[in-house]
Amino acid sequence: MGGYIEIVECKGAYGLTPKQQKKSVTLDNVSHPKSRKAIKMFKENKKHAAREKTKMATYVKLNLVGEKLLWFKERIPPDVAVCSKSCIDELLQTYLCRFDEELEQIRLKHSIGQRKNRQHASREDLIRHTQEREREEYNTCGIELPNLLDEGQVKILREWNGELRFLQNFKLVRLGKKNLHESNSMDDETTENSTKTSDETNDEDESMAE
Repeated sequence: MGGYIEIVECKGAYGLTPKQQKKSVTLDNVSHPKSRKAIKMFKENKKHAAREKTKMATYVKLNLVGEKLLWFKERIPPDVAVCSKSCIDELLQTYLCRFDEELEQIRLKHSIGQRKNRQHASREDLIRHTQEREREEYNTCGIELPNLLDEGQVKILREWNGELRFLQNFKLVRLGKKNLHESNSMDDETTENSTKTSDETNDEDESMAE
């Protein structure tokens, strides 16, 4: 009596065939945190996060520069084509004190009711840190801003609409107490020397005439 043998594919755990089990194990290995694919994905995510962090830092920096340039744009005397050194120094002194009113308001709020906790403490600390840094820059290397001694840069600043993409049109320089005051002193000495020379020449002319 002829018969036939029914070939039944043996199934292992979870009702999977050996082939399916092998495939499942492979997928599990790929998803393992120490697998090559997982390490590669981790590195790519890390690089992406670093790029995004750099972009954000750049954007924040550009915003700070933009705010500073807008501050000076709104306060440049309207009737001058080029700012004098004394005018720039006066603007810088005003710029360094721009948070004084806000600090005074915070101080008043602290004094009301003799509050033990410092309300707006983080904002106050940020302002004081900014003031210390800017004052240090003013007294040493100078504060970075457009060259207000250049007519072209003053014109660009006046026409600037505040868009950050146009910041590349500015040639930023550092101006502060050292170079502005020394330059003013040198200018005064030059003027004084010129006056003396003129007086001496007049005296000589008068002597020759006699």
